[in-house]
Amino acid sequence: MKKVCLLLLPLLVAASSLSAHVIQYELDKMSANTVFWKYTLIGFQHIIPLGFDHILFITCVFFLNSNIRQVILQASMFTLAHSITLGLAMYGIIRPPANIIEPLIALSIVVLAVENIYTKKVKPWRLVMVFLFGMVHGMGFAGALSQLGMPQYAFATALISFNVGVELGQLAIILTLWFFVARLFSGRIWYRSRIVIPVSILIGIVATYWTVERIFFV
Repeated sequence: MKKVCLLLLPLLVAASSLSAHVIQYELDKMSANTVFWKYTLIGFQHIIPLGFDHILFITCVFFLNSNIRQVILQASMFTLAHSITLGLAMYGIIRPPANIIEPLIALSIVVLAVENIYTKKVKPWRLVMVFLFGMVHGMGFAGALSQLGMPQYAFATALISFNVGVELGQLAIILTLWFFVARLFSGRIWYRSRIVIPVSILIGIVATYWTVERIFFV
């Protein structure tokens, strides 16, 4: 249990806004290939190491069912959903305010953490929840990406590669949790009581704090 807490401790540090379709023309000097790799890296870094809230969300997705295929399926639904709203926000079709989106992102983590505590297996509504929450997270991603700016001639390339980076970051989290936690302990009778529930409670507390902070103090 101590080893697991040490592994997850870096995920439990604190907190992480939204305009639309920002273009920085100095970025147009980059080649298309450079744009792809640059924004893939930016997407990955937005999850690891910068996206503490998104890391905790994926961790909650993982702990309700450590079957690697089912977890990747849920993560893929999350990616599909956030890709939709990220694209809509970056093209200026939707402009959700950050003071609403950021608390909702934190609240989505609370909901999944509570479900992990009270539910022993994935229910049919889980994929729907992950998809809906993914749409919220996508609006949050748009805030970070819009601050960086986008090259006009390769706007779509930058947008797609950012999503690729985010997905790679999510997969890195899932594979790390599987290799160091689920692979070693998920078959034990105490796995849920000593790992899943305590970790979910800890994540829920952190996310609840974030929710309150983002509603009243941001």
